[in-house]
Amino acid sequence: MSDWWLVVPVKGTVEAKSRFGGSPGAHAPLARAIALDTVEAALAAPGVLGVLVVTSAEASADFAGIGATVIVEAGPPGLTSAIDQGIETATARSAPGDGVAVLLGDLPALTAEELGRALELAAARPLAMVADAAGTGTTLTTAVRPAVHAPAFGIGSAAAHAAAGYVVLPAEADSGLRRDVDTLEELRELAGRLGARTAAAFRAM
Repeated sequence: MSDWWLVVPVKGTVEAKSRFGGSPGAHAPLARAIALDTVEAALAAPGVLGVLVVTSAEASADFAGIGATVIVEAGPPGLTSAIDQGIETATARSAPGDGVAVLLGDLPALTAEELGRALELAAARPLAMVADAAGTGTTLTTAVRPAVHAPAFGIGSAAAHAAAGYVVLPAEADSGLRRDVDTLEELRELAGRLGARTAAAFRAM
């Protein structure tokens, strides 16, 4: 198989990226820009059938406007619930042979080529993952059979995913696929590689 449905959870509220600091909601436009750049790269990646963004109602129009399928988050708030909802929807849409992947929405330097290479490698593994640059977190998980997906995003997710049978895919440490951002300093380190929306929002701060 070589075709994938991607699930991207996006907080989509004024509390997004609160660890950037400042007053509540101060960085919401920057967080939205990061997510939009991530989704746009995912939409352009080879082998991607569609991108399902699980987000708030208030953010839905932005993602629909760039071609993503939007799922308004329902049920208990939180990353795990959003991912489960996305996987359920993706599984229902998938045909035999289609895989389902979960991609975090805070990868502002991601390129379509980087993601496409990872998905190509993942097609040969029942379960696969890409670790973040620190090696402790996870930015991407894949399952060629969606029913066996067992996402465990959060603190220490790389070890949790490995224990669940996900095989680590090779990716350069500086790949945009591994560079998720939780602080402004991490964003500054990616200067010159940021997506257009992120770069503009960062300059406007």
